[in-house]
Amino acid sequence: MATIDDEKDPFDAIVDAPFDSALSERYLVYALSTITARSLPDLRDGLKPVHRRLLWTMRQLRLSPDNSPKKSARVVGDVIGKYHPHGDVAVYDAMVRLAQNFTLRYPLVEGQGNFGNIDGDNAAAYRYTECRLTRTALQLMDGLDEGTVTFVPTYNNEEEEPELFPGLFPNLLANGASGIAVGMATSIPSHNVAEIIDATLELIDNPQVEHRRLMELFHGPDFATGGLIVDSPEAISHAYETGRGSFRVRGRFHAAEAEREEDREAGIERLGGGQYQLVVSEIPYQVPKGKLIEQIAQAIADKKLPILEDVRDESDEQVRIVLVPRSRNVDPELLKESLYKLTDLETRFGLNLNVLDSTRTPMVMGLKELLGHWVTAQIDILQRRTQHRLDKIAARLELVEGYIAAYLNLDRVIEIIRTEDEPKPIMMAEFELTDRQAEAILNMRLRSLRKLEEMELRKEREDLLVERDELEKLLSSPARQRTRLKRDLNALRKEYAEDTALGRRRTTISEAKPAVEFSMDAMIEKEPVTVILSQKGWIRAAKGHVPLDSEFKFKEGDGPAFAVHAQTTDKLLLAGDDGRFFTIGADKLPGARGFGEPIRNTLDIDAAAHIVALIVHRPNLQLLLASTLGKGFAAVTDELLAETRKGRQVVNLKGDARLAVVRPIAPEHDHVAVVGDNRKLVVFNLEELPVMTRGQGVTLQRYRDGGLSDATTLKLEEGLSWTMGGESGRTRTEENVWEWKVARGAAGRLPPRGFPKDNKFQS
Repeated sequence: MATIDDEKDPFDAIVDAPFDSALSERYLVYALSTITARSLPDLRDGLKPVHRRLLWTMRQLRLSPDNSPKKSARVVGDVIGKYHPHGDVAVYDAMVRLAQNFTLRYPLVEGQGNFGNIDGDNAAAYRYTECRLTRTALQLMDGLDEGTVTFVPTYNNEEEEPELFPGLFPNLLANGASGIAVGMATSIPSHNVAEIIDATLELIDNPQVEHRRLMELFHGPDFATGGLIVDSPEAISHAYETGRGSFRVRGRFHAAEAEREEDREAGIERLGGGQYQLVVSEIPYQVPKGKLIEQIAQAIADKKLPILEDVRDESDEQVRIVLVPRSRNVDPELLKESLYKLTDLETRFGLNLNVLDSTRTPMVMGLKELLGHWVTAQIDILQRRTQHRLDKIAARLELVEGYIAAYLNLDRVIEIIRTEDEPKPIMMAEFELTDRQAEAILNMRLRSLRKLEEMELRKEREDLLVERDELEKLLSSPARQRTRLKRDLNALRKEYAEDTALGRRRTTISEAKPAVEFSMDAMIEKEPVTVILSQKGWIRAAKGHVPLDSEFKFKEGDGPAFAVHAQTTDKLLLAGDDGRFFTIGADKLPGARGFGEPIRNTLDIDAAAHIVALIVHRPNLQLLLASTLGKGFAAVTDELLAETRKGRQVVNLKGDARLAVVRPIAPEHDHVAVVGDNRKLVVFNLEELPVMTRGQGVTLQRYRDGGLSDATTLKLEEGLSWTMGGESGRTRTEENVWEWKVARGAAGRLPPRGFPKDNKFQS
């Protein structure tokens, strides 16, 4: 009996190693496993291990197109039990993808039951659905019994599975693949089989063919859901030359029931009275129809698509999405462009031709390189098939020669069998037979001892010798191998020709026309509004142009700050006294039934900042900007528009300085007037004021104490005006302003008699 001391201490098995090296070694093993055995497809058959094992299992279950389907649960169970020890959900999802005709261009599984739909709904559970192989899948597996590929043990060494499928169907490019490994990924769209074969035949005939010639035959992706690819031929060609790129994929507008051809192609259905509706008949690949319709409906609800009235899904087996414009005056092309920009009616599909080559090495290949490797693999398969057949012929010839020898000496053979206890060695010695030949003769049935049988055997020998001769010539001649491959490819092409239902190209490749100028202003109905901003930053927009001196209602403790007339298509500029400018669309403002909403809910205005101006943006409108330091400059509103809610810093301020003046500069004005807290006034030429996009500006007026109180622009010959105090509201104009005209930056002198005591110019 062993004692505790005799037992091996488990801590003796601990290996002292640096953590980083141990981690990197183990992670590398995981990474290689993910790359080679999970995420990247094999160049030769275009399959990942899970897909290959699914199809192999279905073949083992004899689920050919001519046989009855079996429950998907049976297939999934066999796959995870014998070949692929992973989760049943992942395996079933992989099988569902192989059966979806909107996912795979050429489905490899024929599903019965609910296998999901283009709306994005999931498939039913595997206990409810049934499946079997398609003819395409059989073509992909053709030759498995002919010694064309190596069979390897399964994970538990109880079964064998093929290392790859030898069929001639070009599955990698035909059905595409996608996957994310460790440090690399693959994204391959589906393509048209006829075009793949045409390019391959060209490469077989001319191994030095230029990429440009291949692209004349191989046009680009052919997605299961159709659609349009609108990139230029040059961009598409470059993507396939390098193995990396992306394609813009759009849905197709097509109205099959339209009377005029141009309307059919544009997707326009005329409704009478000038009204029309647009019909989407195909959507971009991998975009769920339900999600796309939700996007469009949400864009309508958010008023991002005000020119669109409604969206309806009238699809049956064919996609039919109906778009109703708000009025008959809406430009159809503008509506299409807006949908392309705001929804997934236009998407990008990435191209990354990253695959495993024949040595299981991941590599990004261009089209020519990829086709070249595939041709090499098919030649190798052809050679292995030929050698396998030659071995079969040699074995059969051996038996046939033995049978013929027996017929030539039939009486003696019968005598030996009847009289000898051990006839086999005597026959082998007397007739120079091999062990297999003698064994086969002894196992012959009496009814085969006919003259006709001898004649058939001689005919079979002649046929086998002729076939052997042809196969030996094929095996020894690369030229014959290429010719044989071309013949087989041409035969396959006939099944997937352009005039067949399965082979007809679905995706149109056509460079997009120059886009209609797209502006959100064109998407907004132009209506007059009055914008009201309170002292505490509550903003609203009343419909129509209400008199600006109206008594608007405010919350208790709040009051009016700014009120301006605008259109819903206008952009509003808000300036904070911290020098930051913000932009908001007039169409985004809340209505005026209540008190509005805090502007800080929409814009990231600093809590300590005060809004000093509300300006309606006009193209090329100049603003006079001045700070309490007495510095300023002119800025064009086009340069002040901010694209984000954080705004744009325009006026740089130092210390306690604040932005004090934001005034539009009228086109006819030629001078600037500035007044300080010390009640000194200066007037200088507007040409001395620089136009800038950002900064502190230049000195407008010099102060010993205090700072700038107000600034404005004027036309010198018209003088300077200000509002008098009292109830009369009279305006006084000082025409002799030239007395205060000095160079920019002067200290100035006291203003004319009667100038407002608050040192503010007329608004």
